[in-house]
Amino acid sequence: MFRAAASVVMLLGFYVVALIQLAAVLAFVVWAAMSHHAAAGIKLGLPLLLAVGATAVGLWRAIRTQPEPMHGLVVTPQAAPELWQTVHALASEVGTRSPDEIRLVPEVNAAVGEDTKLLGLIGGRRRLYLGMPLVQTLSVDQLRSVVAHELGHYSGRHTRLGAVAYRGRLAIGGTISRIGRWNPVGIVFRGYARLYLLVDNAASRRQELDADRASVRVAGPQVAMSALRELPVIDAAWDFYFGRYVVPGWEAGYAPDDVFGGFGQLVAARGDELAKLRDKEPEKHKSRWDTHPSTAERIAVMGTAPQQPHPVDGRPAAALLPSIHEAGIALQREVVDVSDRRVLPWPQFTAATATARLQRTADRLFRSLGRLTGTPDPGLGTLFALVEAGRLGELAEEFFPNIAPEEAALKFAGLMDVLFMLAAIRSGTAFWQQSWSGPARLIDADGSELDFEEIAKLAVSPGTLEEARARLADRGVRIESAGIIERKATANGSDVIAAMANLKVDGAHTDLVLLDRGFVFVPGPKSTDNGRKRLQELLSSTSVEQLAAGCRFMPFEEVRGTSITKRTPVKADLQLHDGTVVALEERWTGEQLGDSRDTLLGVLDRLGGRPES
Repeated sequence: MFRAAASVVMLLGFYVVALIQLAAVLAFVVWAAMSHHAAAGIKLGLPLLLAVGATAVGLWRAIRTQPEPMHGLVVTPQAAPELWQTVHALASEVGTRSPDEIRLVPEVNAAVGEDTKLLGLIGGRRRLYLGMPLVQTLSVDQLRSVVAHELGHYSGRHTRLGAVAYRGRLAIGGTISRIGRWNPVGIVFRGYARLYLLVDNAASRRQELDADRASVRVAGPQVAMSALRELPVIDAAWDFYFGRYVVPGWEAGYAPDDVFGGFGQLVAARGDELAKLRDKEPEKHKSRWDTHPSTAERIAVMGTAPQQPHPVDGRPAAALLPSIHEAGIALQREVVDVSDRRVLPWPQFTAATATARLQRTADRLFRSLGRLTGTPDPGLGTLFALVEAGRLGELAEEFFPNIAPEEAALKFAGLMDVLFMLAAIRSGTAFWQQSWSGPARLIDADGSELDFEEIAKLAVSPGTLEEARARLADRGVRIESAGIIERKATANGSDVIAAMANLKVDGAHTDLVLLDRGFVFVPGPKSTDNGRKRLQELLSSTSVEQLAAGCRFMPFEEVRGTSITKRTPVKADLQLHDGTVVALEERWTGEQLGDSRDTLLGVLDRLGGRPES
């Protein structure tokens, strides 16, 4: 109750602050006019009035904004009667009304949301969101504990004014986000917002502990504690699964036919690794700006609850649905937009992903090989000719700089191994074997694992190249099957690592977006105002691929070296392999996102730059 009351009072105070500032500005204008300084009053007062007006508009919009429901799969009572019965029983136990709708969502999360009016004073349609990864991994008891916690936020203990507190956070946060950086009245509002959040966050942490007590009453302390400890484990597994198994193939133009089913198989196959994550000590400390207490504090509070007997239901939570597999497929159809990607079953998806990764590495090598030899369509045969001529060191030193060409040529065996794997796959004599417990394995037709490491060591020296050819031929590997596909480097699958506004590139006004694969030079305005905002809007509205395609993209591989003449502000020349020199100059009035200047300098140093003064 305290949190809600404080939030209502402080939310009203937010309006009062706006009115006081408006009154102060009007009083200033009137005073200036009566003091025969009307022109000065108007010049100074009008911008302030506009600033206050912009803030008022932002506040009004923020209050009226309704959060959109999470996108997911609606599960009807007819489709999952046992799930609905369980949720109804939980709502009754914690003392609140049942949700009107249950949705499965593609997140490691559970939540209850409600369409409210009048800042949350009038309730509306209530939805329970259940993350599919939770349903796939928790037990029925653990899921009951999690749902009881979420419903507990709507119990009589928190009162209807709890929704007001939530809407207050949205209103104040939304208003602050809409106030321009240079709006003079924003200083007061931002300070007030910090005070509001300090008060509200402290109360929010208390309410989290109250909701934890609701989960303990329903499921018992041991189950509630185990569920709480399990959530970060599931979250880590989900992130690993997506980063290791889904994203690489997605970026290569493929999509798995059963995204959520794959996660279930990974969890089943990596039980030992997940067990180690469970053994880690929970976090013990939280900032005063956090809305949740630390996991250790929450577990300690749960441990003090009375040990009352509870019926045990250790079945997988998936048992509450008639078919977890069908639910996952239906959820994927609802929330996953595959666009023009090719949808494949998991074994084929894994094979296509791994082969695409090999081809991308090979294309990078072949582009450099083509530039060195002048060959328009370089392949493994071109590389063998270079080895035969004793020139492999010329190519290898680009990938292994700062060592002698002869030593670089020997190190090139690791990259040669990749090319042999690709050639074997393209020759139809090697295949990828799907694995959920480790990386995919390259096998032959008999299921034996293939290894080209020793042959690769033979292939980097002119004297043993013919022996390498013979061994490859014995395995049915055709040299000509490995060739270049992507003749020009692209930004596909790249990540943004830095962004800077208001530079000059070859004398032209330019904004720089730095990717982990190259530079994107975006034509910029002469004005240096709002550079940071311009970058934020650009990155939020355009994909990396679209940005690189529509602007000048310079891959790192095209840069032969750099020469840094000044580090603050940055001034450097980029020497390209074709002999072109690109002059890059940061301006004193430039702006950056985060520590972008340091990131840029790190990239320039890595590409060969050293300060000359």
